[in-house]
Amino acid sequence: MKGERDASLDTLLDLDGQVLLLDERGGYWVKFEVTAVMPTKQRPHGLDYSITLHGNDNERLVGFDNAHPVRQSAGPGGKGKTAYDHKHRVRTIRPYEYRDAASLLADFWAEVDAVLKERGVEL
Repeated sequence: MKGERDASLDTLLDLDGQVLLLDERGGYWVKFEVTAVMPTKQRPHGLDYSITLHGNDNERLVGFDNAHPVRQSAGPGGKGKTAYDHKHRVRTIRPYEYRDAASLLADFWAEVDAVLKERGVEL
C-alpha cells in the first residue's frame, strides 16, 4: 500500500559499510554503501545506494546504484526518460526499476550468482 514504510529497509540500511569476501581463492567481494536521504525526484525512495560485486583485480562486475542518470532507451538519439536507479553488469548499464529494499537485494544477489556462475565460481 502506498505510503507504508518498507519493512525491509532497515536490513538494507544495516548493510551500509559492509564488505563481504565471497570467494577467497578467486578474490570476489561485495561492498554495500546505503544511506537514507531526503526523497527527491531522482531518489523518490529516499535512498542513496551503491551495491557492487568486484573481482580480484577490483574490477566492478555487478553494480546496482543511483549515483548518476542513465537513459532508458538506446539507439542513435538515445531519447527517452532518464532514470537514476540502474544496474551495471560488466560493461553494460541498464535502468533498474526500484520496488523495495528486499527486491533490490534479491535482484542484486541474482545478478551476482549469474556472473559468478558464468565464471565457473560456485559458492
